[in-house]
Amino acid sequence: MASLSAIAVSLRNKALITPRVFSSVPTRLIHGSTMKEASVCDKATEAQQKVAKKADEGAQTISDTAGNLKDKAKNTAEDAWDKVKDTTEKIKDTVTGKTEETKESIKAKAKTVEKSMNTKNLK
Repeated sequence: MASLSAIAVSLRNKALITPRVFSSVPTRLIHGSTMKEASVCDKATEAQQKVAKKADEGAQTISDTAGNLKDKAKNTAEDAWDKVKDTTEKIKDTVTGKTEETKESIKAKAKTVEKSMNTKNLK
């Protein structure tokens, strides 16, 4: 039977297994190797989070303002359109009314002229 060291050498050569070495590593504090570095890192992280929060709030404010401006623009356009329609209707009524007046006055004058001609023809 082969010795354990011979088997290990054989496996290392065949599978290219590197020997493992165990060593102790000192534990590190979160975000740094000392408490002071960890504190600085935590403060930087907090500052970054505050900046991100402010950016999100600013984006929301911009979005709200844009929505309000869109609504105001829509209402202004609708008001302007209503005024244009009202003005157009008034113009139409005025022109139609004048046309009716002109038509009636022409008929009245034509009747007057016809009566005059009839009375002249009778004389």
